[in-house]
Amino acid sequence: MNWEQVAGSWRILRARAKEQWSKLTDDDLAVVDGHHDQLIGRIQKRYGMAREEAERAVHDWLQTVRV
Repeated sequence: MNWEQVAGSWRILRARAKEQWSKLTDDDLAVVDGHHDQLIGRIQKRYGMAREEAERAVHDWLQTVRV
């Protein structure tokens, strides 16, 4: 799945993102609203990850999600 598909299906995928990153709040996910950089930034903040690590986590997650 590519990021354009994620952005278009964010309402559906939001719950899957919450399952993957349980420290993200509903407010975090609302702010993300399907934006790649916002998701990476929120994961960095909540999990104390380096940007590269958060990018890798999002990339790996994208390989597993289906709409």
